[in-house]
Amino acid sequence: MNKKKRILKVPKESFLRNKLRKETRQLISEIGLRPPAPFTVMEQLAIDLLQRLEISEEYIDFTIVLIGNETWRKTVEATPFHRRLLLLPQCLKDNNSCQGVFDELGLNCAGCKSCPIDDILIEAENLGYSTLVAEGTTVAIGLVEEGAIDAVIGVSCMPVLQRSFEAVTKAAVPVIGLPLMYDGCVNTKIDLKWLYDEICTEIEDKGSKPISISGLNLQLNEFFGNGALDKFFGKKSETERLAKEFLQVGGQRMRPLITALSYKAYSQQENDDVLYPLSLIIECFHKASLIHDDIEDETAIRYDTDTVHKKHGIPHAINAGDFLIGKGYELLAQLPVEGAVIAKALQKVAQSHTQLTRGQGADIQFNSGKYVPGLEETLEIFQHKTGEAIKVALVIGAIVGGASNDEITILENFADYFGIAYQVRDDLNEFEEQRSDEKIADFPLLVALLREYSSEPRLTDVVTFKRQIKELKLDEKAHSILNSYVANCYAELDKLENDRLRLSLYGVLGKIFKPLVANE
Repeated sequence: MNKKKRILKVPKESFLRNKLRKETRQLISEIGLRPPAPFTVMEQLAIDLLQRLEISEEYIDFTIVLIGNETWRKTVEATPFHRRLLLLPQCLKDNNSCQGVFDELGLNCAGCKSCPIDDILIEAENLGYSTLVAEGTTVAIGLVEEGAIDAVIGVSCMPVLQRSFEAVTKAAVPVIGLPLMYDGCVNTKIDLKWLYDEICTEIEDKGSKPISISGLNLQLNEFFGNGALDKFFGKKSETERLAKEFLQVGGQRMRPLITALSYKAYSQQENDDVLYPLSLIIECFHKASLIHDDIEDETAIRYDTDTVHKKHGIPHAINAGDFLIGKGYELLAQLPVEGAVIAKALQKVAQSHTQLTRGQGADIQFNSGKYVPGLEETLEIFQHKTGEAIKVALVIGAIVGGASNDEITILENFADYFGIAYQVRDDLNEFEEQRSDEKIADFPLLVALLREYSSEPRLTDVVTFKRQIKELKLDEKAHSILNSYVANCYAELDKLENDRLRLSLYGVLGKIFKPLVANE
């Protein structure tokens, strides 16, 4: 966020507010600035625009808000009313006569008509909006991240709009912000005509309409959670029963969600007969890798229950994992799409399969204590082991959805960076937790950093190891590596032409990495 101390002023005259709204809309339309735009870019645009129009620079921050609004306009206007939130500030109420009551979420309007809140809420709710009368943007960002809504129209004072910029940008929240006419915590005012103009506008634009993550999650949960899988599993052999049982339990199903997201973003004609088996293919491969990994790592618990091999024995577990791999390839070969598309997808899956085994093989060596890779090789293992799993999930959806080769290349680069960042984050999470069963092998990145930056690395016990990491500030070095790879992820996403997928993945990044990136 901008560190300069400026007067956060809103023009009193409606003609000046409207002139700046019109000029910023034309400017963003001409230059094609995409959201979420960096603050520094919007600040310079605001300064240049005010100078060109010979308007006082005391309205810089107001103009920055307008520029931000215009970058998000297509996305917000393409969001159906019922997927939007209208966020109003409590300070619009009349302190002398308000009959509303407060709860943990904010003000419950009593409809006393002593202020404009009730009329605004009625108008918005009749259109289908979710509404909230509360201070700040934390709740709104949380609702977007949870998938309860897809866009926000928020009214607030200029200082709050300014403070919320960084959080909204990181979370990639589609938002149009309307500043109050003046700052203060009581009896403030809003330009009602402007507000009604914003909340009443909706357009049909599939290319700009956000993909509802919550809706997609519900689809996938229903698919994996009920009899929908029966059509893909015929014979009731013990192997098939075990495989299907493991498909239906545990996990967030991030990989099939990413596959479905990528397919929906690129597909011109979405088809559930493609989406469901496509999601199942990725989950088959993922669950097979978990079964085999648990055997190789001698893991006893998965999803808070016994692992497949502990519950049913190693021979049955290996066989069930092999079945899932075969089932994934079988379903891919049978997808109701053109043969050339299937061939391209098969090639990508097979390539990722071999890369994953390379990464897992190196990981097995490390866990056995027979080999300790250096820093660069450790990051390469992360890329192969985790990056490839994300890559195949993203890319297979994009291929079947009809993405160009250029878009696919960008997604592959993004997945490589994402996989490394994800594993680094896991290392740091493990390091910052206190567990009775922790072992040095749980921290491969920190082990590599210690060997690189210490002349006498001691890897005899966890307590000594952790003390060395803290003394040498290698946990801070790991945070720096994490932030670097997350930044690379954002840089790759900004190259994507497909805004629906770009913004969806922005949201994924903000949710997964926000707690640790904040330590920068």
